[in-house]
Amino acid sequence: MCLDHKIACSCGKAAASFNLKDDAMPVEIIRGLYCPECSANLAVDASTMIADNGWVIDYDMEIARFAASSRLPRRSITPEFLFDEGYCTWKGVYPGDVEDSATEKAELLKLLNEDRQRYVLEFRKWAIGRMGRLAEAGWRKAQEA
Repeated sequence: MCLDHKIACSCGKAAASFNLKDDAMPVEIIRGLYCPECSANLAVDASTMIADNGWVIDYDMEIARFAASSRLPRRSITPEFLFDEGYCTWKGVYPGDVEDSATEKAELLKLLNEDRQRYVLEFRKWAIGRMGRLAEAGWRKAQEA
């Protein structure tokens, strides 16, 4: 089961929801969160931080390694591992993705009662196009797809 944890960024103007895969990591591994505005002058430390399209997550690697020692196979615990393998990552592709995609899907649902075949085609086109746009915009998780 994955829980949603919403955390405000350093300047308080934005927030992001996080998933912690299999609850293997405590939310306390997030030492800091920086939106594009508050990360503008931040020196990114690759040993504890991951940058994703202007957003920066600062992980407490000591807590992460301790949590991993009893729950995960022996391997190097890095910010990239935590983010890319889903152990501490955005809920969705980017901060706010779940809310944005729900709004976009609601618009598409209007077609369902009018023309089911068109709805299926438009939904497929939307899903494929959306991931392409997100990848082009530079979102890390969209690059995987």
